[in-house]
Amino acid sequence: MVCVIGLPRTARRENLLQKYLFIALGGALGAIARYWVGAAVGSRMGTRFPYGTFVINMSACIIIGFSITLISKRADLNPAWRYMIPIGFVGAYSTFSTYEWETLSSLREGAFTIAALYALGSLILGLVATWAGIVLGELV
Repeated sequence: MVCVIGLPRTARRENLLQKYLFIALGGALGAIARYWVGAAVGSRMGTRFPYGTFVINMSACIIIGFSITLISKRADLNPAWRYMIPIGFVGAYSTFSTYEWETLSSLREGAFTIAALYALGSLILGLVATWAGIVLGELV
């Protein structure tokens, strides 16, 4: 058996497989959460303004700020959390491409105010939400 970077090849393969499983688990949970939050917010607030995606993107900013900060601070945490939460969960949960599509769709429909509010609100509040997640992560 050939050793690479101090681990036998089978151990490295198992570690790689474990990373993929944690990413997949986080991704599955993130996709389900994204559907649930988007549907819940959309049904309560309507769909003229993309509230569901907006809430998802803002909460994803908080989650990624919090999780990466906490994982970076806490060396005793299993590294699997880095794969499951910020990569898997947030990767499936947050939908920046949907944000861009909805902004462009609003522009194409002539809803310039909606598009501007959505784009600027996502940018500004996203930065604030990410900062809030970092602050929360540092408090824990």
